[in-house]
Amino acid sequence: MKNSDRRQWAFVGGVVLLLALLVAAGWTMRDRFLPVEVGSRAPEVAAVDLQGRPVSLSDLRGQVVLFNIWATWCGPCRQEMPSMERLYGHLRGEGLRMVAVSIDAERGRLDASGNAGGDVAAFTRELGLTFDVWHQPSGQVQRDYRTTGVPESFLIGRDGRIVKKVIGATEWDHPTYLELVRRLLQE
Repeated sequence: MKNSDRRQWAFVGGVVLLLALLVAAGWTMRDRFLPVEVGSRAPEVAAVDLQGRPVSLSDLRGQVVLFNIWATWCGPCRQEMPSMERLYGHLRGEGLRMVAVSIDAERGRLDASGNAGGDVAAFTRELGLTFDVWHQPSGQVQRDYRTTGVPESFLIGRDGRIVKKVIGATEWDHPTYLELVRRLLQE
């Protein structure tokens, strides 16, 4: 075999090895790139509650959870929250857990997009919200759930899998959602 043939085969072998490594890396890290969709396992979330205590989504495993990502500066979030409270009022006695995670920057600071940090506790009091409100100023939850903005909501079944994904504001106390959540609670 000539030197030029050896070099050519070594090059081809190197390219094949590089492609194999890229495919293997892509396969092992696919969950970091695929969208979080219906049927996906809900990514873990760590945040703090309004009293500053650490909380996590894994603490709610085995329960039906409506998980909402929002911010005080978001008009559609403000619009949606009363319907979330009404849904929670209808179904909390049946076991529904509701968690709204604020991605607001700390008060007096700006987030990466230039939005001013809001007073999450004051917002919650103003709207009379009684469900769990968490705060994660890093916004990591948006990266983990690969959101396109706020609000985005995920209805999570007892098995930790996403049953419904809603991008944008919705009327959570609409009969369709009431029926869906009741069905999940009865499973």
